[in-house]
Amino acid sequence: MRAEGRFSEAGELVCPAGTPAALRTAVDAGADSVYCGFRNATNARNFPGLNFSPEELEASVAYAHQRGAKVLLALNTYPPAGKVDLWRDAAAIAARVGVDACIVADMGVAQHIATNHPSLRLHLSVQAAASSPEAIRYYCQNFGVKRVVLPRILTIPEIRAIKQEIPCEIETFIFGNHGLMVEGRCSLTNWMTGESTNMDGVCSPAAKVTYEEDADGALRSCLGGVTIDSFAPGETAGYPTICKGRYTAPHRPEGYYAFEEPVSLNLSRLLPDLMEAGVHAFKIEGRQRSKSYVRKVVGSFREAVDAIRAGATPDLADLVALTEGQKETQGAFKTKKWR
Repeated sequence: MRAEGRFSEAGELVCPAGTPAALRTAVDAGADSVYCGFRNATNARNFPGLNFSPEELEASVAYAHQRGAKVLLALNTYPPAGKVDLWRDAAAIAARVGVDACIVADMGVAQHIATNHPSLRLHLSVQAAASSPEAIRYYCQNFGVKRVVLPRILTIPEIRAIKQEIPCEIETFIFGNHGLMVEGRCSLTNWMTGESTNMDGVCSPAAKVTYEEDADGALRSCLGGVTIDSFAPGETAGYPTICKGRYTAPHRPEGYYAFEEPVSLNLSRLLPDLMEAGVHAFKIEGRQRSKSYVRKVVGSFREAVDAIRAGATPDLADLVALTEGQKETQGAFKTKKWR
């Protein structure tokens, strides 16, 4: 049974589910909400082997609701002209199976849901890149948005100031992938592969990824036939994404990270500050991650949020082992240091 009151408690833990099994794992590990998507272009993690069929979503909603957790459906990509039926059909399924909210980015999708499925709660995706009070208020006033997922480019003082000027809840990412591309506006993968993160739901599509070994044993990761990074023999090879690749230039012939290093966002030490600033929900990234990753991260943050609510100090020292490249950052949340 859905109820608006289930969204009322600050410190809500919003956790990833790339598969039905991961959803059950997240719920059992203590997630307040789980977000997921269909196996099509309506969500921004449209990768082979991930996501849900309508039947799987319906069963997963029942599983979560029986255990007091919510299910949020990501419809957070932008429909191409003349191809909106996929998003409309997804919204109808969401309403039928009883999801607790749809996470949207496109104004047309938001308008369609607000008009045709008024009982469906709307959350504004980070893909909308709404980072000003004026932009957020526009979505709230015109489409009835109840929550905004803020882009990862704001400091805590900036978040606190925004909270004073908007009529909806705030959700922020606290752990996982850390990209400095402005969400919803990155066209790098489209330029390289012809497939778009924002319209097809794929960043570095798996069909365009290859690994090639050189004669000296070095391993190159390639995207669309272009080398994105090179790794010494025995070095762990990362997945090739353009913004985290190493490149050569006349002034850096040895190769360097032109955009950003592979590093994970970890705001565990800032949770009390985020709560004080008015952040309602904490989002963990990782719909492409394993069940063991989901279990560990969700369980650790569940203990942390509960400890903070009880006035205790949380212990999250072991989470660095789950970060990308064993490196973590607080990103712009602490201070902005752009390259």
